[in-house]
Amino acid sequence: LRLPVIGPVADFMLTNQIGQRVTLADLRGQPWVADVIFTRCGGPCPRMTKQMESLQAALPANSRAKLVTLTTDPEFDTPEVLKKYADRFEANADRWLFLTGPKPQIAALGIDSLKLTAIEKKPEERTDADDLFIHSTIFVGVDKQGRLRGAFETGGDELEWTNVQPAILTAVRQLERE
Repeated sequence: LRLPVIGPVADFMLTNQIGQRVTLADLRGQPWVADVIFTRCGGPCPRMTKQMESLQAALPANSRAKLVTLTTDPEFDTPEVLKKYADRFEANADRWLFLTGPKPQIAALGIDSLKLTAIEKKPEERTDADDLFIHSTIFVGVDKQGRLRGAFETGGDELEWTNVQPAILTAVRQLERE
């Protein structure tokens, strides 16, 4: 598996589900897999979070890899809301971070650095009160030096996930060895 260096991840300061500050420096020295969701999502977010939960379960106990879920809805997704959501998916807070913070910082990390898409829908385009964003269903891999190294489309059905998950785990193992 060839994982090219796509680009550096810019420094950030966000807050996790247990109220701790998290920066890029906190993640240095270990690879991480990231995605973008929002807790009120009735579309792909619960499925993506379930997929991230299965990654958490599949990672060996001695793996140093982290999982990072970024919210697109920081006004609603406070650390308390993210903690409840994380608990629903049995997220281990030592391994799996749910991050929130100021919108400009979330956009800088999610869109500029991780190349994920998150576009707020105009009120007149929403199908219901929780139809707030159009966003990517991609998981991205980041290496120990904080460089974006891979993107994995997860948006399809479970059959597609059975092919994507092994590729993500292989990428994580490679990034841990580098």
